[in-house]
Amino acid sequence: MTPRPWQRRLFWSLAALTLLALLAWALRPAPVAVSVARVGVGLFVDSVIEEGRTRLRDTWNVSVPVAGYLQRVGLEVGDEVEQGQALFHLEPSPAPALDPRSRQQAEDALHAAEARLQAARANLETARAERRFAEAEYERYRQLHQRDLVSTTELDQRRSQRDRLRSLESAATAGVEASRFEVESARAMLAVTSGQREALDHPALTIRAPIAGTVLTRYRCCEGSVAAGEPILELGSLQALEVQVDLLSMDAVRVRPGMRVQLTGWGGETVLAGQVRRIEPSGFTRVSALGVDEQRVPVIIDFDDGQDPAALGLGSGFRVDAEFLVWQADEVLQLPTSALFRADGQWAVFRVEEGRALRVPVTPGRRSGLVSELLDGLEVGDVIITHPGERVEDGARVRIEE
Repeated sequence: MTPRPWQRRLFWSLAALTLLALLAWALRPAPVAVSVARVGVGLFVDSVIEEGRTRLRDTWNVSVPVAGYLQRVGLEVGDEVEQGQALFHLEPSPAPALDPRSRQQAEDALHAAEARLQAARANLETARAERRFAEAEYERYRQLHQRDLVSTTELDQRRSQRDRLRSLESAATAGVEASRFEVESARAMLAVTSGQREALDHPALTIRAPIAGTVLTRYRCCEGSVAAGEPILELGSLQALEVQVDLLSMDAVRVRPGMRVQLTGWGGETVLAGQVRRIEPSGFTRVSALGVDEQRVPVIIDFDDGQDPAALGLGSGFRVDAEFLVWQADEVLQLPTSALFRADGQWAVFRVEEGRALRVPVTPGRRSGLVSELLDGLEVGDVIITHPGERVEDGARVRIEE
């Protein structure tokens, strides 16, 4: 049976429409592959995390009070000391070496002093002889005076002469002592030939520990001359450890004294607890690794009572990670921070419904790293796109990646 003309036209029309539909279906855009997450409820912690360093609240630099010659320091870094324990000893500084000219002058001065000593001894012998003669003469005149053979005036003259010669003998004795001291001084000057200390024992000044603690730094170990005020040892008590964290000024204004802090990253598995003791009133500028000037504020953290960081192996200058707990609450509606973007002057996210991305305005609250608090706009269980790219638009078809 031959088909009629209108039937042929209908057949070709249907074939053309089918071909156009197949062509449109083949040329339509493929769904955009996206990663998604669900809006959930749980514990939310708003915190500030920054690297810090342990330090000692108080340290003691032990220095020499006067210039002298330091004996070898036997203490080493890490040694424990008791209060009042001898730390090191200080001797008088040795005399400088003599050059040949000064040595010759010292030898001549010694010879002159020895000659004066011999002269003083001779004068002393003469004074003694004259004094003995005067005493004997006075004794004879006294006996004659008792028998009225000499006058009282002659007896007084002999007494006066005896007393004068006694005084001369005393002066001669003092002269011998002075000459002996001059000889010893000249010999001591001549004995210094190379600037080295003598073999004799010297009175040493003992410097003692002001506190009971640990040797943190040893500035000098070997013996030698030291100037007044030169530091030798640094002492401190590891029981007074604290943590200093240099926060960005924009984070420091959110921190308050007494705020709880969790300390991690110190090498152990235990999370150490602490609290903010002081926020410094002035900041400083630090250049970051990217070359950007940053305003930093020192924040001091105390360890909680009952914790002994020194027993765990911590010391001064150790690195820790400090997490400041600014705010926390249970049952908080939250979503990934990466899902948020700005659109038409407000925050928004893409919610996935029936294979399409729908732009939804939201009101975020606090942020804590990768998670943000959600105040309004979504409900628990809503599926949202976590990293929307340029191809994701309102109403676009999407395909969820596993």
